[in-house]
Amino acid sequence: MSALPSRSLSSHIRQPSLSANAGQSPALVARVNEKKAELESLKELRDLSAAVASQMEALEQKLATLSEGTEAIALVLSNWHNVLRAINMASAKLPKPNVEGPMEDAEGVPLPQTLVRIPTEHAPALQAHAEGAVEQESG
Repeated sequence: MSALPSRSLSSHIRQPSLSANAGQSPALVARVNEKKAELESLKELRDLSAAVASQMEALEQKLATLSEGTEAIALVLSNWHNVLRAINMASAKLPKPNVEGPMEDAEGVPLPQTLVRIPTEHAPALQAHAEGAVEQESG
C-alpha cells in the first residue's frame, strides 16, 4: 500500500517539472539544446571509436598472421646457405660431363647435373589444396 502513494506522488512531481520547461528562459532552453547536441556528438564519437577499435583488432590479427609468415620465411631463408653448400659439395664430387648437347643451355654453358628429382604428377592437386586453405583463412 505504501508503494501506490509514492507512485502517484512521483507522477505529480514529474508533471509540474514538464510544465516548468515551457516557462523557462530562452537561455536555459538554448543550453539544454546545446547539451543535447553535445550528447549526440558524443554518441557518434562513441560509435566511431568502436568502429576504429574493431578495425584495429582486425589489423592486429592480420599483423599476427603476417608475423607468423615472416618467421616461416626467415626460417627457410636461414637454411638456404646450407642447401647451397650441399649443392656445391655434391656438384664438386660429380664427374664433369664430356658430352655436350642436352646438358647445355641456350648460350652453350654446361648445366649442373640434377641432384634431386621431384615428382610433379601431384603438383596441380597440391596447389589446388594449398589455394583452398588460403581462401578458407582469408574468408
